[in-house]
Amino acid sequence: MTTIQKIKEIEDEMAKTQKNKATSYHLGQLKAKLAKLRRELINPTSGGGGGGAGIGFDVARTGIASVGFVGFPSVGKSTLMSKLTGTHSETSEIDFTTLTTVPGTVKVHGAPIQILDLPGIIEGANDGRGRGRQVIAVARTCNLIFIVLDVLKPLGDKKIIESELEGFGIRLNKRPPAVLVRKKEKGGIAITNTVPLTNIDHDEIKAILSEYKISNADVAIREPNATADDLVDVIEGNRVYIPALYVLNKVDCGLFCRASSSSYMTFLQIDAISIEELDLLYKIPNSVPISSRDWLNIDELIDTMWRTLNLVRVYTKPRGLAPDYSSPVVLRRGKCTIEDFCNAIHKEIAKQMKYAVVWGASAKHARGQKLVLITLRRRGCCPHF
Repeated sequence: MTTIQKIKEIEDEMAKTQKNKATSYHLGQLKAKLAKLRRELINPTSGGGGGGAGIGFDVARTGIASVGFVGFPSVGKSTLMSKLTGTHSETSEIDFTTLTTVPGTVKVHGAPIQILDLPGIIEGANDGRGRGRQVIAVARTCNLIFIVLDVLKPLGDKKIIESELEGFGIRLNKRPPAVLVRKKEKGGIAITNTVPLTNIDHDEIKAILSEYKISNADVAIREPNATADDLVDVIEGNRVYIPALYVLNKVDCGLFCRASSSSYMTFLQIDAISIEELDLLYKIPNSVPISSRDWLNIDELIDTMWRTLNLVRVYTKPRGLAPDYSSPVVLRRGKCTIEDFCNAIHKEIAKQMKYAVVWGASAKHARGQKLVLITLRRRGCCPHF
């Protein structure tokens, strides 16, 4: 029996097993077994259709961050890619026009951001159908995923793509759960929780640990509404947590005008969908309706991408001169110490640096604050060495 067949068999058994106190131990074992089988798909032990990128999918990374386009065939990924970056990506009405990863670069607020146009995936991609495993393997390495959907059927496609990515160890718009599993040499299983256990009980926790052959461990749960899947993710340790934006493409209309991210002013000559339907689309979390063909609402998409990537711009100030606002050094928030800033320019600078003077909203003094290897917490700080 193949790995995919084993996965299907366990999923069928879980679907027909009613969850209650008597079956919680059994369900915990099944979830652990399912996770171990899916791990084999992500990191196969032998060659032949592995989860790696492969020919046509290995791309040299450039820029400060990378954004991957994931979606079904013929939803407009290549058109959006070509217009955003100026890089030619073959477009056609025929499905599967893009067969390999096509890289491009777009500059946003002075920061080069790499765009990766990935081939369309189909249902069953995480099981290897249609080279889906290679596509999702590339998506795992991105800093942000654009899930490009056809605006006429967004919710159904959204659910399928989310399921495919989840099956390959990608957690969209989530953070690692506050669950700790610390193995020890003896003492059995000790479970503590600082929040009520509403979706998992002690029997299920012990069943999952048993399936992983963990007989001595301290388990601390601090995550509200923690589930068995959260515990499995922590034990597996190979999950990636990536932000995602749902790009609802093919909103083709004569005029598209929005006042802000939370309200829109007027929509005229809408051919594909009604105003009421468009109103519902904006209620989908992390979504941006656009038209790549008519270049509508792209500004909002780029602004949302910048905010989601959580980047920080740092401007340099030559001695005795005004700050240079033309070419900022762009860092990722959380990795924006003075040392990170120096390394972004040249690694030798950090070794020779004595101190930096910082201006901006995070500085304590208007005339500049002298700092040594601390975090630049806000955009607009101007180091001066």
